[in-house]
Amino acid sequence: MDIAIVGLGRMGGNMARRLMLDGHRVVANNRSRGPIDELTGEGAVAAYTPEEVVAHLPQPRVVWLMVPAGQPVDDQIDTFLPLLSPGDILIDGGNSRYTDTIARAERIQPTGVHYMDCGTSGGVWGLQVGYCLMIGGPDEAFKIVEPAYKSLAPENGYLHVGPNGAGHYVKMIHNGIEYGMMQAYAEGFEILEKSRYDLDLHKIAGLWNQGSVVRSWLLELAERALAEDPKLEGVRGYVQDSGEGRWTVFESIDLDVAAPTIYMSLAMRFLSRQDDNFANKMLAALRFQFGGHIVAKEIGEPHGSSTAALKPES
Repeated sequence: MDIAIVGLGRMGGNMARRLMLDGHRVVANNRSRGPIDELTGEGAVAAYTPEEVVAHLPQPRVVWLMVPAGQPVDDQIDTFLPLLSPGDILIDGGNSRYTDTIARAERIQPTGVHYMDCGTSGGVWGLQVGYCLMIGGPDEAFKIVEPAYKSLAPENGYLHVGPNGAGHYVKMIHNGIEYGMMQAYAEGFEILEKSRYDLDLHKIAGLWNQGSVVRSWLLELAERALAEDPKLEGVRGYVQDSGEGRWTVFESIDLDVAAPTIYMSLAMRFLSRQDDNFANKMLAALRFQFGGHIVAKEIGEPHGSSTAALKPES
């Protein structure tokens, strides 16, 4: 099928590549020209303006936004909506708050353009292993876009979970759970690191991935991080939160659901900005391994600086 990807960062660019590898015609658009030119060299159709994006797409046009949550999403909607026709489809594949998604869908609905939300998990590894897609929006639009969803996801890796907002809602809870899992690994490895024994944490992570009940992809990423830097000396234990953990906590409060593990994992991320301990180094390293999130190299550097020692493989 024909589909435009708007926003060619570490997620959007690789999603475009995975779609092209499966035979889709991708129209590539980005705020800066460099990523467009790079993808054009790999077979994408270049579109340097929103008008070019729309002109390159047959109806019903499918425009997939991969931009940061918040105002950037609204800005793109305001840009593309006047250029689209009834029956065309706009998809927000970022980490928007589900209540914002519901409001946007209600605003767009009178135009006849379909709006969809797609919670997307897979980080920098999605090109290789596929993306887990949690999809909200109208059935009619889902059926049109389903060939792209199928190409982006591994087998059984996409699901139409409900109406507008449902996709981002499920992704929000997914990320809240992720916070708790990461925190448990981080605390456990800090106990090992501070124990009386001279333990090889890299080998232990590898051991636990062989039949253990705590084996997981996150633990595989911990093994990888420890292989690159056994003591995590090149990582500052400063852990950012991207919003979904907070929103999950707010939702649990609204629903009177006790979620102490998620509460505390979020609080520990706040605490990490004051305390540079091994558990926080592990959290920072894990976020880099699965999502390419920039980490600070050492305490003297401001948050947001990068470290070549933790550059992921392409």
